[in-house]
Parts: sequence; structure tokens; C-alpha cells
Amino acid sequence: MAFFEVKNISIKFGGLKALDNISFAVDQGEVYAIIGPNGAGKTTLFNCINGIYSPNTGEILFKGKNLCGKKPDKIAKMGIARTFQNIELFNNMNTMENIMLGRHIYMKTGLFRGAFLWGKRSFAGREEISHRKKVEEIIDFLDLQSARNKFVGGLPYGTQKQIELARALALEPELLLLDEPCAGMNSEEKQDMIFWVKDIQDELGITILLIEHDMNMVMDISDRILVLNFGSPITEGTPEEVQKHPEVLKAYLGEDDGECAA
Repeated sequence: MAFFEVKNISIKFGGLKALDNISFAVDQGEVYAIIGPNGAGKTTLFNCINGIYSPNTGEILFKGKNLCGKKPDKIAKMGIARTFQNIELFNNMNTMENIMLGRHIYMKTGLFRGAFLWGKRSFAGREEISHRKKVEEIIDFLDLQSARNKFVGGLPYGTQKQIELARALALEPELLLLDEPCAGMNSEEKQDMIFWVKDIQDELGITILLIEHDMNMVMDISDRILVLNFGSPITEGTPEEVQKHPEVLKAYLGEDDGECAA
């Protein structure tokens, strides 16, 4: 049984087929990248995986359980977390508070109710201490100590992307979906993100499904790559195999698609 598997997924919006018979499997511990020109269906695929969209046909299996028809919160509780292409943080909350939001699925007292149940000896108090300890570990892991108590709205863009990654890690996922983690970053910030992704794979043992425009990053950290174009698969393989494939070269460098974008 595959750790994560997509079987014959298709989805239409009106008369437009956004995904057409997509299938692939991801091994536990892998970094598996999905690339393709703009409009290839990459983010639509992520939206199907974490329950925002429901595919018309096919199955999405995580450790043998079908995700199709399940709501995003249920999928998160199963062990799948996600970052988004556009930052989805609360600007008027500090870094610690934003990351704590990622612990909500584990909070028996509720995120806000627990804040009003004072006393370290109460269940709510003990629970909050436990969650804060986990968040502190993530802050240390991603080197966010200097931003801990700062409002995220005033932080640099690259730091905000790190905080969004930290919030996803706070769910303690087994599978992490990264939707363009390097988008909008400068070269130094991108290099840092590459290190974090490799550390998440190597030190935390989390399986990563990645969408990214930066082809240097994709080729550097991916174990295998799936290439999509117009909602259909072109090829799948190692970075070396994929970058030599004639259909991939045509999709990226062909006369009709002069833009090289993943």
C-alpha cells in the first residue's frame, strides 16, 4: 500500500476540465514535486487533496483511506497540513499566536475558551503549556526566536513565509503540502527555505508534496517530479529524467509557451 496515492483524479469547472485523469504515488519520506506551466492544474490538485474541492472522478488515498468527500478539518486531523501560495496569516497577531493556531485540532478546551480558564493546575492551563512547548520547539527549529513576540504584519515577507510554514508544522503532519514556498522571496530567503525543507524531510521525517516555480529549488531537493500541462500529466521521474524529457522542454520552451514557470 502506498503512503499517499492519487488515482485517476479528474475535475471540471463548467466546461473546463482542470484535471484530467491524474495518477501518482508518493513514498513515505519523499520530497515529491509537481510542476508545469501556469494554469496546468497544480493548485487545483492541492485543493482536491486537502478537501477544498471534491473531484468528479477518482480517489485520493492517504495511508489507505480515501480523502474524497472529507472536509479540510478532517483531513488535517488525519495528518495532512498545507501552506498556501498567498500568505494566510493574521497580521494583528504575533508570531507565537499565529503558530498556536496550528495547534487548534489538538485543543480539547478550544483555542479561545482555554485562554479564559486561568491557572496552570487547571486542565486548560496544562493543555496550553503543552501546546506552547510544542510551538517553542518549532520556533527554535525554524530559527524564529527574534520574531516570537512581534506582530507578523510588520515582519519581512520571507519571515512571514517561514511563520506560515511553522503554523503548518504545528499540526504535526505526516504529509506536508507546500504551495510555492519560495514565491516572492529573494535569493537568500530562497536558500534558507531550501534548507528548512530538507531539514523537515531529514530531521522530522515528514513527507513533502511540493509546488514551486523556482526550478533550481525543485531540481535540488526533489526525489521525484510530476509534470502537468493543461491538467494532464506529461511525465514523471527523477529530476535528471524530467529535465531531459522532450515534452517537458516543449511545455516550458515551446513557441506557444515562452514563459518558463512551474
